[in-house]
Amino acid sequence: MFLHLLHLGRIPYAEGLALQQKVVAARKQNLIGDTLLLLEHPPVLTLGRNASRSNILASDEFLAQRGIELHEINRGGDVTYHGPGQLVGYPIIDLRGDLPGKKGPHLGPVDYVRLLEEVLIRTCGDFGVMTQRIAKRTGVWTVPGGSIQEKKIAAIGVHVSQGVTSHGFALNVTTDLRDFEWIIPCGITDRAVTSLELEADGGHQPTMENAINSAARNFGRIFERQVLWSESLDEILHQKTVSE
Repeated sequence: MFLHLLHLGRIPYAEGLALQQKVVAARKQNLIGDTLLLLEHPPVLTLGRNASRSNILASDEFLAQRGIELHEINRGGDVTYHGPGQLVGYPIIDLRGDLPGKKGPHLGPVDYVRLLEEVLIRTCGDFGVMTQRIAKRTGVWTVPGGSIQEKKIAAIGVHVSQGVTSHGFALNVTTDLRDFEWIIPCGITDRAVTSLELEADGGHQPTMENAINSAARNFGRIFERQVLWSESLDEILHQKTVSE
């Protein structure tokens, strides 16, 4: 079983969303196999289906002056920030396929999210950062110690349509965390956010390149797929045709 991986670099949110929608449509028609898009965005705020506008603390004028876009989207969750130094992943996967943990005709959305969390937990572990899940709080969190509370290092918000997933995860690698002051991240007021850069020890300092490689490797392991790196969507379509 293969997973096509397309690394897009840093692209505007609207461009990434349009490409994601194109890949989702192709996956629903079985024109391509399961695909993972990895990318960065310029600073942008997104509001999921359960978002409250009051969780955006910055004024419309401030956001406009800074050129910060605001997008209302169909993923689950509340308000999220994306920006440089943050690894964003959009897995486009048919949950009716052969997936680990599948007990019925399709993998349930909650079980799918647990797999995404495991990918990110292992990716953080590659940099010497111990992380965990927290009950009723989706995402990945650092392990507390003494008076230091857990911090959120990765956010997850997904959408499923006709069994095919979209949207996904955002892992803070070298993100400027001051930008999170514009919002109440995911509507959570009693915990802070952090990044691999801040949490990693001296021997495991992350870069975007090695974070991408780690995430791709762990995605393949957790989802039991051989990862095929591709240069473009056209190449993925060609690979699907050749494999048939």
